[in-house]
Amino acid sequence: MATTERKSIKPVIYQLFPRLFTNTCDKCVPFGTIEQNGVGKMNDITDFVLSKIKDLGITHVWYTGVIEHAHTTDYSAFGIRPDNPYIVKGNAGSPYAITDYYDIDPDIAVDVPHRMDEFEALVKRTHAAGMKVIIDFVPNHVARQYHSDAKPAGIEDLGESDDTTMQFSPSNNFYYISRQQFAPHDVYLGEGDDQYREFPAKATGNDCFTAFPGRNDWYETVKLNYGIDYGNGSRHFSPTPDTWFKMLNILRFWCSKGIDGFRCDMAHMVPVEFWKWAVPLVKERYPHVIFIAEIYDVGLYRDYIYNGGFDYLYDKVNLYDTLRGIQCNNVSAASLTNCWQTVDGIACHMLNFLENHDEQRFASWQYAGDASLVLPSLVVSATFATGPMMIYQGQELGERAIDSEGFSGRDGRTTIFDYWSIPTVRRWYNHGKCDDEHLSRFELNLRRTYQKVLLICNNERAIAEGAFFDLMYVNYGNLNPHRQFTYLRSYKNETLLIAVNFDNAPCSIDINIPIHAFECLGIKQGEVTAVDLLSDRSTTAMLETGTPFHTDIEAHGAVIWKLTPLRRTSRPRTSRQAK
Repeated sequence: MATTERKSIKPVIYQLFPRLFTNTCDKCVPFGTIEQNGVGKMNDITDFVLSKIKDLGITHVWYTGVIEHAHTTDYSAFGIRPDNPYIVKGNAGSPYAITDYYDIDPDIAVDVPHRMDEFEALVKRTHAAGMKVIIDFVPNHVARQYHSDAKPAGIEDLGESDDTTMQFSPSNNFYYISRQQFAPHDVYLGEGDDQYREFPAKATGNDCFTAFPGRNDWYETVKLNYGIDYGNGSRHFSPTPDTWFKMLNILRFWCSKGIDGFRCDMAHMVPVEFWKWAVPLVKERYPHVIFIAEIYDVGLYRDYIYNGGFDYLYDKVNLYDTLRGIQCNNVSAASLTNCWQTVDGIACHMLNFLENHDEQRFASWQYAGDASLVLPSLVVSATFATGPMMIYQGQELGERAIDSEGFSGRDGRTTIFDYWSIPTVRRWYNHGKCDDEHLSRFELNLRRTYQKVLLICNNERAIAEGAFFDLMYVNYGNLNPHRQFTYLRSYKNETLLIAVNFDNAPCSIDINIPIHAFECLGIKQGEVTAVDLLSDRSTTAMLETGTPFHTDIEAHGAVIWKLTPLRRTSRPRTSRQAK
């Protein structure tokens, strides 16, 4: 029932897309160009802006889309080879269609020739603000027109020495569809001199080994070859494949720029043997660098931690999907018990979130439809384990993503393909003032709620370092297990009793704490002061087996009661009520 996990800092990550974050254009038009809609710049993420992000309780900033990727804007005047617009999704392009692993995307630079200098300055500012820097590493695929203009001397481009007559070769960086021209379904590739031509066709990034991917495939990317022949399933890892060495060089290159971690895109689509080889070689030189895996298969979790060497994994298909099911699909709150059981022993490696660039916004009509309903999900995500918590730009302001931006339609997500700005972030950013001038009272209060919960993550050692104990098995008769959930987090003499209510109505519950919890967590029975860290309510209560702890919880609310032993020579009469 209880597992103890020790770690000094619980990472609290803020995902920030520079292209969108500091864009102040308030009259964006669908399918707009960079001239029409503008674009955010790294230089606009100033010391002051970073201090306001830090104030939320943030420990790490994940700068998304900083490596050069395909887009329709022409930077050939700066020696950057243009991308064929017919093989780019949207005008701004996907940040996961990398065109040069050794360069910064020119869109987000003020002085394009010095774009790497601007990135390095951003890293230094982030560190000076007391936060660490995470960037994307996209190991599974690259843009169809990958070409490095900025690679260091002696580095060979991906695919430069491939034998394109071979569908698979351990020495190739790409997979080829022999004697066939690339011809995706429902994708216009242009005509005449402007037409995009690829012969022989390369395999598409989402493991589509045909010359004819569909519009919903990742047709703008090509799959990288790590030594697996997908035709017969054979694996060719000795001698070490050429792709492995090239990707290791890329990882070390970015480490040399001072970054602190990589969020590894679709890590489970790359063989775990590569990670087992590469991660130790990176950490040999840069031991502080962390690796976060985007992964969508619970069955692979332990393999990618214990063999792959990952520090943290997305817990999307476990906790995120369960919380969304509780919110949207009448899934029972009691199913949260299965979530911690699924990752028992590795919970400290789980990265939790409610939003990111791939997922629909919590406040979108496709999800909860109302940001005011977020507290129970937020509290569970943030306090369930010692692993990281992540939020996405604008989540703390209740961004609803109701725009139809262009290539990205009205899908409940903030676009990653279009030049655009985020309404809530734009109003908060307010040309770098980061003030409250253009925020509603609701948005201000919501941001304060996020700040309170995220600060708890590291202000309370019971959350950052403590053990977890599920209280549901002794409380099914005291609450509605389909709408309420309760558990303990404990570290030394500090104990937090947490309860959440997903229901539309308030509830009043008595929470039993079994003797097993006292024994496992080393909690002393007796009188305690109880302070709800969310509402600042306080009371005294008896914390002992046989005496339920009483609490009221608002509709779509939560409580985090901090229980601290009282030292008295005699036992006074107290109320057990905590209202």
